[in-house]
Amino acid sequence: MTRDFRLLAIGQGLSWLGNAFQTVALAVAVIATGGGARDFGLVMATNILTLLAGTLFGGIWADRLQPQRVMVASDLIRFAATAGIAAMFATGGYHLALLCALTVVSAGAGSFFSPAMSSLKPLLVPAEDRQKANATLSFLQSACGVAGPATAGITVATFGAPAGFTINAVSFLASLVAAAMIRVRAPRGPRTPMLGELTAGLREIRSRDWLLANLLGATTYHVANGVILVLVQVVAMERLGGAHAVGWIAAAEGLGGVIGSAIGMRFRPRRLLLAGLLALPLMSVWAFCYVWPGTLAAIMIGAVIGYAGLLFYDVAWDTSLQENVPHRFLGRVASWDYLASFLAMPVGNTMASPLADRFGIDRVLTACACVLLTAAVAMLAVPGSRRLTRTGRPAEEPDFPAADPVPAAALTTDPHRN
Repeated sequence: MTRDFRLLAIGQGLSWLGNAFQTVALAVAVIATGGGARDFGLVMATNILTLLAGTLFGGIWADRLQPQRVMVASDLIRFAATAGIAAMFATGGYHLALLCALTVVSAGAGSFFSPAMSSLKPLLVPAEDRQKANATLSFLQSACGVAGPATAGITVATFGAPAGFTINAVSFLASLVAAAMIRVRAPRGPRTPMLGELTAGLREIRSRDWLLANLLGATTYHVANGVILVLVQVVAMERLGGAHAVGWIAAAEGLGGVIGSAIGMRFRPRRLLLAGLLALPLMSVWAFCYVWPGTLAAIMIGAVIGYAGLLFYDVAWDTSLQENVPHRFLGRVASWDYLASFLAMPVGNTMASPLADRFGIDRVLTACACVLLTAAVAMLAVPGSRRLTRTGRPAEEPDFPAADPVPAAALTTDPHRN
């Protein structure tokens, strides 16, 4: 792997670990200071709504500017906001309005970071190494998902919630430094009105049946998964033994993610998206295990299987986007992808309790598992999803960009349409 990719991996690995400290510290700090579930829910809703509001604009600026510059600015703002949260709780001056305001600032900056990173990743490695690079980042994120919460729990329990926020703030600094040291440059053309650029990204999605089908299918998938992610916590707490069961299941999910990412590093089929879509239905196995046989051991096995399939699909999806969408549209296309997740998951979360009260947890979990399966099969039914093959970088862009800016003449080439 290249120097620039190693920098990204190091910076993101530290940032992903830091995010685990933020998650644990926020719940502990709000509840311990008397805020309760109502305040915590309001803060989480503020975070989601801000991401919803900012993601599409983040995609536009990721395609307008050098993506690492967007990432540096985002990390700097998130560092300042998170440090502010740490200071607030360290001084004992908890104010819900201030916490929500700082959350808006941090989440708003974060909504620009993700599309920029999606735009940056394919520039860091040669075309033949894209899948391995995506799998490596997925592997690293899964490993942090296993190690981070456990480490964060011990740290916050020992030193308090402000320590968790401080560690997360420092992790943003590490990510900032790593992004600032990346030398690769993306080709950038003249700017057009923002609404036109937003529409152009949507037009790129509509012009590819496999891309449109996967985004629509993922939206349906995430609604069902949002319901499942709430109800399985209830099952774990009420039927499987409580907090220790939640911890074991989370560890199994992380292990599955590691396995799926490792498979993504080595398994390189010509029709990668097809292979990923064939693996995605394994998530329905995980959901069904909560209903039958319903034992902790079976659920953990299902979690390993399901999350291995999910993370392999993620690798296949990221690689397919990078290889088949012209880079100058990639940030905007990625932002629509993120928006589908941010919008659908909370919808599913809010539906979980009313549906369970009306129909019962087992029936709802069974129905949602069927929705996961149906959504994956529906994506497979689209011809483009089955036929898409490994093609490399779109024709108008160099196979592997140099560290220096691309000459202006290269910016006006007509895009190659797949």
